[in-house]
Amino acid sequence: MAVDAGAALAPVQPRSKSKGGGGLWRYILVRLVLIIPTVFILVTTVFFLMRITGDPITAALGGRLPADQLAQRIHEAGYDRPLIVQYGDYLAGILHGDFGTTITDRRPVTAILLQYGSATLELAIYALIVALIISIPLGLIAAYRRDRWQDATLRVMAILAYATPIFFAGLLLKLIFSVWLGWLPVSGRGNTRTELLMSGIDTPTGLYLLDAIRLGNGPAIADVLQHAILPAVALGLLTAGVFLRLIRTNVIGTLGQQYVTSGRSRGVSEYRLLTKHAYRPALIPIITVMGMQIALLLAGAVLTETTFEWKGIGFMLAEYLKSRDFVAVQGIVVMIAVVVAVTNFIVDIVAAFIDPRVRY
Repeated sequence: MAVDAGAALAPVQPRSKSKGGGGLWRYILVRLVLIIPTVFILVTTVFFLMRITGDPITAALGGRLPADQLAQRIHEAGYDRPLIVQYGDYLAGILHGDFGTTITDRRPVTAILLQYGSATLELAIYALIVALIISIPLGLIAAYRRDRWQDATLRVMAILAYATPIFFAGLLLKLIFSVWLGWLPVSGRGNTRTELLMSGIDTPTGLYLLDAIRLGNGPAIADVLQHAILPAVALGLLTAGVFLRLIRTNVIGTLGQQYVTSGRSRGVSEYRLLTKHAYRPALIPIITVMGMQIALLLAGAVLTETTFEWKGIGFMLAEYLKSRDFVAVQGIVVMIAVVVAVTNFIVDIVAAFIDPRVRY
């Protein structure tokens, strides 16, 4: 079979590559679409797990009400209908922003989430700040003093911070700084005066520090910060242990890169190499992992808020668990799952903007 020599010798034209922006937007779209099945699976799992022990009203009020009143409450709430019908109604309610009504105090779950969610958000922000303040400098020291006693000590501290139960760390901090030394408050988000001040604000944000700053009230600002220190440290140590080891590992990797070696040969100081050239590229994995740590912070908030009587979503979740109010528990858990899914989406997008390799 004859072959055209001109065609055989013609150069192969490379296929056109899509622009980076197209890859980014495709990545964002895929990550956004994946939120839907993730939340759906979580909602479905939580719904049916809550029904294993029977209907929520019997679980919460069984033995406290006469049989006829209990049956009436079950009928009014619709829990005597087929389970699949209840499931369909629950999904329809979630789509309209209705997470149900609590059994013990007859309050909309959405109102509870709005009232106490800001307290948990504030605690999570404090804990994240504490984690970064602790982990970044110590991670840099551990990387720079690799395989020396400073590195070994800091690695052990990181493991202890991550492995220590939050409630134990919280009780220990309270014992030392509140009971023995008397430096910091034992519990709560503020003293009685601060709580009264916050309850009188016309349009509160729910973030006590921000509201105190808006009012320009110096004593209230100081009081809010004093009450936040111990719970923030107790919860922040958990995340700091993860960040410290991650920063150490990534900085060690970047210190071995060619551009760092070239900078060292040009006489760039070790401090500048560590804090400028090696440190910044090592932060990209931190941003990626930060999304997963949000779930850890929210899970730890349950124990932290209970230990310090910090009245947020975690504290209320523990209270409703004690009351066996599964409607409230179900709504709070679903909302936490949604927050974690959305937060991971946002973090993934930020990481994709910073590091183009993430989107391919």
